[in-house]
Amino acid sequence: MSKQNPHRLDLDYTITRRKFLGTTALGGAALLSGGLTSLVQRSASAAGGFDFIEKSISELQDAMASGQLTSQQLTQSYIRRIQSLNPLLHSVIEVNPNAIVIASQLDNERRRGQIRGPLHGIPLLVKDNIATDDQMQTTAGSLAIYGNHVPADAVIIRQLRAAGAIILGKSNLGEWANFRDDEAETYPLAVGWSARGGSTNNAYDLSYTSWGSSSGSANGAAANLCAAAIGTETDGSITGPSAVENIVGLKPTLGLVSQDGIIPIAHEQDTAGPMARSVTDVAILLGVLQSPFGEVLGHQLP
Repeated sequence: MSKQNPHRLDLDYTITRRKFLGTTALGGAALLSGGLTSLVQRSASAAGGFDFIEKSISELQDAMASGQLTSQQLTQSYIRRIQSLNPLLHSVIEVNPNAIVIASQLDNERRRGQIRGPLHGIPLLVKDNIATDDQMQTTAGSLAIYGNHVPADAVIIRQLRAAGAIILGKSNLGEWANFRDDEAETYPLAVGWSARGGSTNNAYDLSYTSWGSSSGSANGAAANLCAAAIGTETDGSITGPSAVENIVGLKPTLGLVSQDGIIPIAHEQDTAGPMARSVTDVAILLGVLQSPFGEVLGHQLP
């Protein structure tokens, strides 16, 4: 027998995905936040006049190649959307303060005909247990290491940057990659909770879980806070949140993607993986994430 969630709101969230994401953004729930709906309506599709909502990586690339859109415009639009929706969703722990500058640099490279790869100018969210050597912290959602700035990017972050991706921000997660989520039976909202980010609320129903531990990555992709996202999984941490947020998530075979620079639960099981709104986008991301190196595990298996 399922337990009743005492925090559930008696509101009707039955609306279409497109209407939800592109127009009212959180339906009736937004009325609880004092006019958030109108703010989201103004920012939802304003990327230099280009409607970026629900667009695939390939569609965004085509728009940038044709001059309909710039990476700077797209990045600014995602940031505005995060500012509008994150107070309700708790998807993003931290936004990269250099994201717009990086986007402008990538636009300049595009104008010169210098395309780094399939993710050139594409803003992504990455889970906060993945190391980024920039102005953002890497804390796995914990206050215990608040202020932690790492000296080097994780291998997969280097690969993403080399392919042209913009690391837009750090997504919320189950603290320490789900280390504390064993309390979920007693506290239903504990799944996908961190001390830094709070409880990630489902993009379709604020009273429902986003699951964990890659809750913010799934939620961010579902709510169009980014073009796609990166999560990590021991056992269900990518696929579970992806299922309840109606996106595509893939846990790669262990050893296909480097573990270097990722805070794990278990080296023998953990791997990073792509999370996006389509199978094609997941395939594009996996093509970038797979390691060119022979040794990708954080340590030698026994």
